[in-house]
Amino acid sequence: MPNLDELMKMAQEAQAKLMQAHEGLDKVEVEGASGGGLVKVRASAKGQILGIDIDESLLQPSEKNMVEDLVAAAINDARAKADEAAKGAMADVTGGLQLPPGFKMPF
Repeated sequence: MPNLDELMKMAQEAQAKLMQAHEGLDKVEVEGASGGGLVKVRASAKGQILGIDIDESLLQPSEKNMVEDLVAAAINDARAKADEAAKGAMADVTGGLQLPPGFKMPF
């Protein structure tokens, strides 16, 4: 059985790995789409919106409400994919240890 010093060292190493994985999430990009790809949103795995692409066919005043709905749907799709990418990256570091919902690392 490990002694207290060994446990503390293991905890510090785990926290350092988690911090490194968390920082790496900025480099992971996901793309959300809606309207059959007419609206696309690129985001980081942390959920930061990096770009939006709207097909020119939607850029007409009569399509305003539909474009707004499609942008919102694409953002939500990108956010869901960002959450999954972050969850996957963190699972790699935690060895599959299930953390409670909303649990943020590092402390």
